[in-house]
Amino acid sequence: MGRGGQPKDRADGPERKCIATGEVRPKASLVRFVVGPDGAVVPDVAGKLPGRGIYVIPDRTAIDRAAKKGLFARAARQQVTVPEDLAAMVEDLIARRVINLVSLARKGGGAVAGYEKVKDRLNRGDVRALLQASDGSERGKSGLSTPEGATYIGWLTSDELGQAFSRQTTIHAVLGYGGLAQRVVEEAARLKGLRVSDGGTARRKGK
Repeated sequence: MGRGGQPKDRADGPERKCIATGEVRPKASLVRFVVGPDGAVVPDVAGKLPGRGIYVIPDRTAIDRAAKKGLFARAARQQVTVPEDLAAMVEDLIARRVINLVSLARKGGGAVAGYEKVKDRLNRGDVRALLQASDGSERGKSGLSTPEGATYIGWLTSDELGQAFSRQTTIHAVLGYGGLAQRVVEEAARLKGLRVSDGGTARRKGK
């Protein structure tokens, strides 16, 4: 258990194998796909659509490989059609989930934005995650540090964070423990796989 009685992750949940890499991971950390009635592959990022689930790690290369190598058809044991740029579609859907969850946390008082407010919360402690815009000034971002035991999320854009806080743009935000914080961290981890390169650099959206 983490501080505030929150679980650190859901690593002890059901596991599934990625069709592209063969990796076995907790189901919640993968991206689920189903085949619709028309034979089209549909991303099921919420994990609620009916049908047999097909799982891929949240990584652009893995999703592209599954699409190009016919791995969805093999897993489904039928002919399927794969939408063009499926990885970008998945990225957009998960990004929207993160934005919506942060917005809900804000409305419940569990998230604040703005440099001074964030700095104050960091000084007071009880922080689950520090969020900073990928396109924000590195000099400005360097003035705030992620507390020990907290998670750093740095792959949302200032526009996306702004949407979560009903602003034009937002550079700095923080989540406290409790409420939706753990779900934000889990969904942001899936988004990271689609946005952050192996070298740790945030890719530009859609790239």
